[in-house]
Amino acid sequence: MGNTCSIARSLEVLGEKWTFLVIRDALSGVTRFADFRASLGIAPDILTARLGTLVEAGVLEKVPYQEPGSRQRYEYHLTAAGREVKVVLGALQQWGDSHRPYENGPTVVRRSGDGRALAVAFVDDEERAVPLTDVRFERTAAYPR
Repeated sequence: MGNTCSIARSLEVLGEKWTFLVIRDALSGVTRFADFRASLGIAPDILTARLGTLVEAGVLEKVPYQEPGSRQRYEYHLTAAGREVKVVLGALQQWGDSHRPYENGPTVVRRSGDGRALAVAFVDDEERAVPLTDVRFERTAAYPR
């Protein structure tokens, strides 16, 4: 039986610094190995490992492409699961802006399609934001005894 904690299971896939940065760049449209390397300044072996983990976990999918006169290579496209990590990255960014601020201010802000400022929050089943002081994590019947 695998780990019963969804946070621990998520960290098995997402728990490396470079993993979040790869996903951040993928959300910005980066798809090719060389472009990830150039953007991140990451060693090729580390990038290969991170991409492999993300593909294996279903966060990215490998899509073949071939430039004229070159061998076949792969692009890495976000899956639905990968696109959902945007919420996690938004929460990390929001926390970092508050608790580890850049001296010149935020370098990226979260906006809706119509340009409104966005915050990451817990939202109840009636689509109302819930203050953090009112959020609790409750164990369910599935929690191991």
